[in-house]
Amino acid sequence: MTSIERPRPPGRERGFTLIEVLVALAIIAVAMGAALRATGVMAANNRALQDKTLALLAAQNALAQLRLEQVLPRAGTRTLPCEQGGRELQCDLEFKNSMNRSFRQVSVRVRDASASRPDAVLLQLDGLLSGVR
Repeated sequence: MTSIERPRPPGRERGFTLIEVLVALAIIAVAMGAALRATGVMAANNRALQDKTLALLAAQNALAQLRLEQVLPRAGTRTLPCEQGGRELQCDLEFKNSMNRSFRQVSVRVRDASASRPDAVLLQLDGLLSGVR
């Protein structure tokens, strides 16, 4: 015996309606937009972290160089290039007298020399220099 299929009544088709498809597409679009935004934020944070790390290395190198010179500089400021990791950085050194004449306070401010805002400080590192041998 063969069964005879009955034709379906009109309007009872199986499948998704246009509204269901549009709602699904809207949900997917919102999720994709959120993922894209999160990716952009992560890339910006990664770049900022890389900049801070290179600035810290440049500041530590400048401070180590001053300590190796074993010369107590006069109070004042000095600017010198301090390239790090292929980035053009600028180190601003500020020397201040301390209560003890055998020591100088030094502040190293690192700026990005090639940035659109070269006055923006990436990092500041403070330390002491000693004239005691």
